[in-house]
Amino acid sequence: MKVIFVVPYPLGKAPSQRFRFEQYLHYLDDISWNYEFAPFLDDKTWGILYKPGHSGAKIRGILKGFFKRFLLVFSTLSYDFVFIHREATPIGPPWFEWIIAKVFKKKIIYDFDDAIWIPNTSEANKIVAGLKWHHKVGQICQWAYKVSCGNTFLQTYAKAYNANSFVIPTTIDTVGHHNKLKEQGDEPVVIGWTGTHSTMKYLEPLVPVLKKLEEKYSFIFLVISNKEPDFHLKSLVYLPWNKESEIEDLLKMNIGVMPLVDDPWANGKCAFKALQYMALGIPAVVSPVGMNTEVVDHGINGFVCNSPQQWYAALEESLLSTNKRIELGEAARKKIEGTYAVTANRLNFLGLFK
Repeated sequence: MKVIFVVPYPLGKAPSQRFRFEQYLHYLDDISWNYEFAPFLDDKTWGILYKPGHSGAKIRGILKGFFKRFLLVFSTLSYDFVFIHREATPIGPPWFEWIIAKVFKKKIIYDFDDAIWIPNTSEANKIVAGLKWHHKVGQICQWAYKVSCGNTFLQTYAKAYNANSFVIPTTIDTVGHHNKLKEQGDEPVVIGWTGTHSTMKYLEPLVPVLKKLEEKYSFIFLVISNKEPDFHLKSLVYLPWNKESEIEDLLKMNIGVMPLVDDPWANGKCAFKALQYMALGIPAVVSPVGMNTEVVDHGINGFVCNSPQQWYAALEESLLSTNKRIELGEAARKKIEGTYAVTANRLNFLGLFK
């Protein structure tokens, strides 16, 4: 079998690709399948994509991506499956997908892990937001052989267009990557959050809770991101995200938080932050939005909080009790190993190609 992965980003760079399918590639090696990667962006353009300025270089990189896609269309004829993550091109209509599905009759495996049919304009993407062509997601679902969805919310959308839509959760490599466990007992206790600048807005409602906790307790609030937050907290410590030190940086946390706002875009989230925390034996404190309530079992491997009072109580209990953090963390690791690990989902992923 031959598979081509048509993806937005270079290999090994973006979390959505790394944790959706890149960590399954060695299983394709094991069964002697041939596969190739075809990213839209090259390494140079990816390196400046979210940095201010560089407009000329960004435009050149995007035009180069479209040229590569035009050439790639004809190459797909030699592959048995075309695996498309999110979209073949970041702006404009799904011309690439239409040609390979309708003209070349190729089998498309379509994968997405966000509610990308919903406009989600931010400062970083406002210039191209009007060109995104969000409604193409449903069209690609309709043309696909199978659709791989990150959670049931996304699957419900996809099934309106394609009955062969399956939940393949974002998974954690508990053997080769997230393979260490947090040793609780640190002083001061570290409450942590990791994410990109685009999701940092979800932390804002948590700031008053943290300020109230600061009045009674000494702790560190660690933010690991690609952009420094602008929160007025005396407990705040910022750490730039670094792929090479990703696991060691996460292990600085005693408690991991994942607040969300209950809106359609957030309901499409795949609880990835919670999965990362829990895989390392770090209890997660989350909002009851989307997949969070499937991943976190309240009081067993973390806490699910629906109000500032509940957030305060959960964080206070976690701050004060090392034994509670150990108990929750051990249960969290077991939950990930049994349900959300690469090893537990290997056959589900390979089944997409049957």
